[in-house]
Amino acid sequence: MAELYLADYVYLNGAFQKQGALLVENGMITDTGDAEDLLHRYPNADRVHWEGQAIVPGTVNAHNHSFQSLLRGIAIDKPFLEWRDQALYKYTPLLDEEAVYTGALLAFGEMLRYGVTTVSDFFYVHNGGTAYDEAVIQAAKDLGIRLVFARTMYDWDGAPPAYRETVPDAVERTRALAKKYQGNPMVTVHPAPHSLHAASPEMIKAGHRLAVELDTPFHIHVAEEMFEVEETLRDYGLRPIHYLDSLGVLDERMIAIHLVWLDDSEVELIGARRGSLAYCPSSNMFLADGITRIPDLVKAGVNVALGTDGGCSNNRISVYEEMRMCALLQKVARLDGTCITAGQVYRMGTENAGHMLRLPVGTLEAGKCADFNGIDLHDLSLAPRNELFANMVYAMQPGAITNVVVAGRSVFDKTGIRTVSEREIGRKVELLFEKWSKIS
Repeated sequence: MAELYLADYVYLNGAFQKQGALLVENGMITDTGDAEDLLHRYPNADRVHWEGQAIVPGTVNAHNHSFQSLLRGIAIDKPFLEWRDQALYKYTPLLDEEAVYTGALLAFGEMLRYGVTTVSDFFYVHNGGTAYDEAVIQAAKDLGIRLVFARTMYDWDGAPPAYRETVPDAVERTRALAKKYQGNPMVTVHPAPHSLHAASPEMIKAGHRLAVELDTPFHIHVAEEMFEVEETLRDYGLRPIHYLDSLGVLDERMIAIHLVWLDDSEVELIGARRGSLAYCPSSNMFLADGITRIPDLVKAGVNVALGTDGGCSNNRISVYEEMRMCALLQKVARLDGTCITAGQVYRMGTENAGHMLRLPVGTLEAGKCADFNGIDLHDLSLAPRNELFANMVYAMQPGAITNVVVAGRSVFDKTGIRTVSEREIGRKVELLFEKWSKIS
């Protein structure tokens, strides 16, 4: 049955339309426009009135590590390598399928509350198979969030054993998982060689070959920390982007994460090769990584989307927050209030990310997935209403998000998450840490 969503404002074609409407059928948007016009043309559609609200596209989290939400608040205020050892490496041996599932419920549940309707989860705790991967996918299914599962390919022998796979195993397991979910509108699997320091050249090239075979993007961390640049120069005599190009993997399939430490030639090269960036400004600030040159990358032609990164390197999981942080960080770094705009960062958190992930999400138009948020026009963080768009990007607090719909299904409203009890998620986390306290 078709449903007609009616609201005081609907964000269509880059602007808010008063008294707008969306027609939703079978999880897709089939028509949009003026409410009176759509009411006349679709008299038999079920009507869903969101009075006092605006309908906006659901946000897209372009980079996350779901299990890391379990480690939020652990090893804070530490240098990067100490943070890695005291949080990730210390707790990884305690993870089992139930813990991975619980961490994904926590991460994805928080995202839904804050308006995220699609997430790319860069997951690398495979423990010699795909059972842990399936636990993440099951959590996404149970909550009703749209998932891109970036299955990490990792063979650095300095990492915990649960992360590591041989190149043939990583390829075969990633291929099998991708084929299993091929055609599933709610789950997509992409190869994700971890990084230049954690994936061998053979693993990186294998990940790219698999992406070509599957016709998907591939994801890779690049130049997050200065030590990665120094290692690449020492081992290969090239800076990271030039080295990736020498491997034959720098192309339109590449979704690079971070790109903090690039020189001018690298900025130009990744733009020329039509690569994309999943930018995580809050995580980069929290870990003191540095400041990615977003205006330069945009000028060079790089498609930039926004990610939160993991819950223990950011502590919040809101793409609206990342929009604000991206804009403010770039403005202060450049001492230029005009170097990036509200419109640019909003598209990074919605439309750009959908394009990067090759999904029909991020805008409200016929043929796109019915993934959207309702925001309360009476929330004080959105006043004055005549500046609604600017306030949504720079001022809106999470409490203003009152409804979240994914694939035409209501998954969050004023009562809370509708698919999995928030109290139950919290209880699962508490029980997990009680168990860990007895082990450790």
